Amino acid sequence: MVQSINTKSDLVIDGTSHVGMSEYGKIMVGDRGFEFYSDRDAKNYIQIPWKEVDKVIVSIVFKGKWIPRYALKTKKNGMYAFSSKDPKKVLRTIRKYIAPKDIVQSLSFNDVVKRGVKNLFTRKKKNKKK
Repeated sequence: MVQSINTKSDLVIDGTSHVGMSEYGKIMVGDRGFEFYSDRDAKNYIQIPWKEVDKVIVSIVFKGKWIPRYALKTKKNGMYAFSSKDPKKVLRTIRKYIAPKDIVQSLSFNDVVKRGVKNLFTRKKKNKKK
C-alpha cells in the first residue's frame, strides 16, 4: 500500500487523471500536497507536494459555469491534468495552500489561434532581416 504524504486530508473526491491514458480514482487534497490514487491499480498514483507546485491552470468554459479540467504545473516535472466531480470545491481547497495569484485561467481556443498567427508573421519578419 502507498503511504500518503498528507497528515490531514481536507478533501477526498472522485476524479480522473489525464496523464497518459485517462485513469479513474480518488483525488485527495491535504495539508502537504495533492494526491491521486487509481481505483484499478494501487501502484498507479501521483503525489505532488505543495512546495513543488508552480501554477494551477484552470480551463474555464461558459464564463465560469463549467470547469472541465485543471492542471498542476510543477517546477521540475511538467504538467499533470485532472478533472473531478466538483472542480470548484477542489480549487477552493487548493486555494488554501497555493496563492490565488498562482491559480490562473488557461488560454481559450481563440487566444491560441491568435497567438499562433501572430507568431507566424513575426517569425517571417525576423527571417527576412537575416
